[in-house]
Amino acid sequence: MPVLVPMPADAPYSYSVPEGMTVEPGSIVRVPLGPRLVAGVVWDGDGGSVNPAKLRPIDHVFDCPPVGEPMRRFVDWVAAYTLSPPGLVARMMLRAPEAFDPEPWTPGLTYTGVDPGRMTEARARVLGLARDGLAWTRSGLAHAAGVSAAVIDGLAAQGAFEPTLIPPAPVVAAPDPSFGAAALSDEQQAAGAELRAAASAGGFGVSLIDGVTGSGKTEVYFEAVAAAVAAGRQVLILLPEIALTQAFLDRFHDRFGARPAEWHSDLPPRTRERVWRQVAEGRVQVVAGARSALFLPFRDLGLIVVDEEHDPAYKQEDRVFYNARDMAVVRGRIGGFPVVLASATPSVESRVNADQARYRRVALRTRFAEAALPDIRSIDLRRSPPARGGFLSPPLLAAVEATVGRGEQALLFLNRRGYAPLTLCRVCGHRFQCPDCSAWLVEHRFRGQLVCHHCGHNERRPDACPECGTFDHLVACGPGVERIAEEVVERFPQARTIVLSSDMMGGVRRLRLELEAIAKGEADIVIGTQLVAKGHNFPNMTLVGVVDADLGLANGDPRAAERTFQLLSQVTGRAGRTGKKSVGLLQTYQPDHPVMRALVSGDSEAFYQREIAERERTQLPPFGRLAGIVVSAATRADAEAHARLLRRAAPQAVDIAVLGPAEAPLALVGGRHRFRLLVHGGRRSDMQAYLKALLAASPKPRGTVRVAVDIDPQSFL
Repeated sequence: MPVLVPMPADAPYSYSVPEGMTVEPGSIVRVPLGPRLVAGVVWDGDGGSVNPAKLRPIDHVFDCPPVGEPMRRFVDWVAAYTLSPPGLVARMMLRAPEAFDPEPWTPGLTYTGVDPGRMTEARARVLGLARDGLAWTRSGLAHAAGVSAAVIDGLAAQGAFEPTLIPPAPVVAAPDPSFGAAALSDEQQAAGAELRAAASAGGFGVSLIDGVTGSGKTEVYFEAVAAAVAAGRQVLILLPEIALTQAFLDRFHDRFGARPAEWHSDLPPRTRERVWRQVAEGRVQVVAGARSALFLPFRDLGLIVVDEEHDPAYKQEDRVFYNARDMAVVRGRIGGFPVVLASATPSVESRVNADQARYRRVALRTRFAEAALPDIRSIDLRRSPPARGGFLSPPLLAAVEATVGRGEQALLFLNRRGYAPLTLCRVCGHRFQCPDCSAWLVEHRFRGQLVCHHCGHNERRPDACPECGTFDHLVACGPGVERIAEEVVERFPQARTIVLSSDMMGGVRRLRLELEAIAKGEADIVIGTQLVAKGHNFPNMTLVGVVDADLGLANGDPRAAERTFQLLSQVTGRAGRTGKKSVGLLQTYQPDHPVMRALVSGDSEAFYQREIAERERTQLPPFGRLAGIVVSAATRADAEAHARLLRRAAPQAVDIAVLGPAEAPLALVGGRHRFRLLVHGGRRSDMQAYLKALLAASPKPRGTVRVAVDIDPQSFL
């Protein structure tokens, strides 16, 4: 019997089935692997022609619902597409090993109808609760009645209670599709009806909700969720930052009367196990999760929603390289159910699919309740530069002062964590660099540390230069959000200021509290990185100032313009969502750049048409195909040598070209030297077959050399 184990295995291993044991494809089992016992999944196939007498037996079959055939096909598809070992893909599905056994039932008590010979006030309170016929735990009944456990024991001794077992409680309550239907605008009603019809009909299809910020995309796709829930199907809602989306969970509760089950890396292990088990059993109907939720073993999945579908956070770049948005579409096609993508700034790939009628486009062109979009303007820093030593221009400072003076909120956005991206000595020019990466150490003045944002290396900020020994001559170069906060506090000392960054002290819990405080109006000026652009609703925010609008354009990433447009559109869209007049100000040295012109004019269509035409001209995705090959090693020579061997092994092909190798822009990460090759092919190129042939023809990596293949790369660092 073939069993796929969660290891870098290229194929299932064969095991024998002991007499009296029953297994089927999808059964989760425990099998011997070397000297260990590991969990695995019985896979499709007959296990080959190996003599059963030579096979090791399956050790144990877990009392767990089997992994369904669509999920097994999905694992095989992801492995084949990403050129990853199927065992590593299966490993993402088997992330909760303690959930393979059923949850234990809890000992309880039920009322027998027999009353005690002597009734007291305490006993009367207990029996008054117990007569509802429900099962109670001993401690729960005692607590509810306000008595000691000895009272419960005394009643049980007189035959008033009999022991029973209470099944495990659901991790979340069942959602009610008719609980709190929102009042929708005419445009939202039409869009919601279209999605409801698709969800009710079933069958595969992809809908793209393309709506401006504040247009109510969430309420519209909730209509599809309600239809799927009403039909008894399970729903998965993917979110790019589930740990930061308390507002989303609250909105879901308001609409359905219960929260969805969460799935992300910050969940306690026991909660993860319960969610995994109840998803597999079909007891959880809706899951809201990060990209890894795509590999939960749903019993009857009937709808996937990918919110903020353009977000780069959906791309995993570790072990198995995959884009959760694209894989969600594949899972819908394999499972035969609809998929909904939603974004105010869709990816170019999704827009092209909608334009070519592969996706159904659902457009929301106005904000809810006719709220006006913010008035976007650019500030030319060549004409209105900041004061010496500052980073905020006079027009932006004046706008912040006026906004705070009206009792409204202002957001200053800079996509750069910490205090400054570089620290150097003014005497000898020494620059603080990570010892393990080709990157400068970022100063975090709040913590008094210099930190590498790539490998996590950190060290205390010294008082003297380690090169020349000079004291008090270390200078911070460039701004981060902490430095902007310093300038804001100096300029507006009476304003309540909050800094939001993913590496702030206190972690996710503090971030959630800070976001709630902002939404309640408990801050005047917010300074934040890109996490503030992810769908938050701040009712009193009427000004967004982008400190460095050019920051994302200064690299060779072919998606640089698209990502900058998306990020700045999203962050300026935080303003004016409740109808107040709002403004977005972009500090830039390139006011005539197509991205800036599109943002200021509000003509997103012109930007998309230009970007799509440029992609088509250069045959970049979605009109061509890309794959990245990253070779890393402990020494630069080993990495470069193996990269050149790969290049020489590349087969000749009419429609596929191999570029490189070249040293990666981040040439050293975590002590490993990196070289990149880029494989470029036509839209119909068989990229996977070509890469398999290339890897088969090249020497196997030796020593510390590692080779990683990234199909459809999102990062080119």
